[in-house]
Amino acid sequence: MGKYFGTDGFRGEANVDLTVEHAFKIGRFLGYYYGNHKTDGRARIVIGKDTRRSSYMFEYSLVAGLTASGADAYLMHVTPTPSVSYITRIDEFDCGIMISASHNPFYDNGIKIINGNGAKMDAGIENQIEAYIDGLTDEIPLATKENIGRTVDYASGRNRYIGYLMTLATRSFKNKRVGLDCANGASSTVARYVFEALGAKVYVINAEPDGTNINEHCGSTHIEVLQKYVVEKGLDIGFAYDGDADRCMAVDDQGNIIDGDKILYICGKYLKQKGELSNDTVVTTVMSNIGLYKAFDRCGIKYEKTAVGDKYVYENMITNGHSLGGEQSGHIIFSKFATTGDGVLTSLKIMEVVLESKQKASDLFHDLTIYPQLLVNVKVKSKPEAKNDAEVQKKVAEIEHALGEEGRILLRESGTEPVIRVMVEAKTDELCNQYVYQVVDILKKNGHCI
Repeated sequence: MGKYFGTDGFRGEANVDLTVEHAFKIGRFLGYYYGNHKTDGRARIVIGKDTRRSSYMFEYSLVAGLTASGADAYLMHVTPTPSVSYITRIDEFDCGIMISASHNPFYDNGIKIINGNGAKMDAGIENQIEAYIDGLTDEIPLATKENIGRTVDYASGRNRYIGYLMTLATRSFKNKRVGLDCANGASSTVARYVFEALGAKVYVINAEPDGTNINEHCGSTHIEVLQKYVVEKGLDIGFAYDGDADRCMAVDDQGNIIDGDKILYICGKYLKQKGELSNDTVVTTVMSNIGLYKAFDRCGIKYEKTAVGDKYVYENMITNGHSLGGEQSGHIIFSKFATTGDGVLTSLKIMEVVLESKQKASDLFHDLTIYPQLLVNVKVKSKPEAKNDAEVQKKVAEIEHALGEEGRILLRESGTEPVIRVMVEAKTDELCNQYVYQVVDILKKNGHCI
C-alpha cells in the first residue's frame, strides 16, 4: 500500500483526507501520462460516480485536471463500479475512474483507478501519482489552445452495461419474486431495470439516494433490513448491494443470509458440475470461513487463498487461469464475464443456480456448515506496531495452538482505515468471543488503541 492509495483506491473523509486538490492532481497526472502514450497526445478517460454528495465535487475536479492536461473526459454519471470497468475495457479507454468509497458512510469518498483492461490500476502508476501529488516530480505542462481536452456525456455507456447484464441470464425470471436493496447507491440506476427486463416481480427498497443516505442502515452492510423485508413480503430471494454495487449479499426465502462464502460454494459447485470451473479451483481470501474449505474438500473443489481485496483475488485468477473467486464480504468475480467484483452480475449467477437446480435458495446449503466467526475492528495509532507487538503475537500463537484444526485466528491490518482486524473462527460463539477479546484486551493494555 502507498501513502494515499490502499487496497481499493484513494479513500478517506471528503475534504479532510481526500480533497479536491488531490482529485485535480490525479486528473492532471492521468491525462498527461496517458496522453504521452498516444500518437495524437490526447487520452480518453471515462468517469463514473456513486450517489454521495461529494462525488459531484470530485467529478468536476477530476475533469478539470484531465482536460487541463489535454485529455478528453467521458462521464457515465451515477453508475456502478463494474460498469466503469466494463466500458473501459470494451470501448478501449486508456483508463477509467470511479468516484466512490464503496460501503463507507456518505461523508467518506474515494477515487478508484481502472486500467485499460478493466482491472484495478497497477501499484507502480499509483506510486507515480502519489509522487506528483507530493510535489516530488516535475510540474506537468498545461494544455493550450486546441489541445485543451473536452468533456463528453457518456450515459449511454451505463445503458450498454445494463444490456450486457441482460444477455447473461440463461433463463427467464418469470414468476420469481425478488427483493433488491440498492443501498441508496449506484445500483439504483441499474438493478431494477435488469431484473424487470428478465421477467421477475421486483420489490425494491433503499433506491432513493439524496446524497447523504448511501449505505445508511441499508444495503449489504446492513443485511438485516433485507432479511426482514424478504420474510414479510414472502419473496423467493433478495439481493443487497453496497454503495458502488461491486459486491452482493443475498437472503434466501427463509430470511437466512447468503454471504460471499456461501455464494462461492453454490456457484463453485454448480460450475464444477457443468465442467465450467477452471482448474476445479475457487480463489478465496484469508477471511473465508473454514467451513467453506471443508465443504470444498468434500466435493473435490480445490482452493487458493489471497490477501483481502478483490484486486488480489483477480490477480491470482488471471495469473493461474481460474474462473471463480471472491470474498466473504460479497465481492465475487466471474472472470469469464467481468474483471472486477460485480454485485448485479453476482445476483444473476445466483439466480441461475436457483433456476437450474429447481430448488428454493434455502435448499442449496444443506451440506455446508459455516463455523461461528467473530470479527472485531480495533482503531489503533499505528497498525504495524499494534500487529507486531510481542505480547500480541505470543497470544495469537497460543490461540492458534488451542484451536488446532477446528478453528483459526487472523490478525490483519485494514487496507483503508487505521484499524487492526481481529478475527476468530471456532466451534462455538463463546470460544470466538473469548479468544478475540484476549487479543483486544492486550492491544488496549499496551496503549495501541485510539
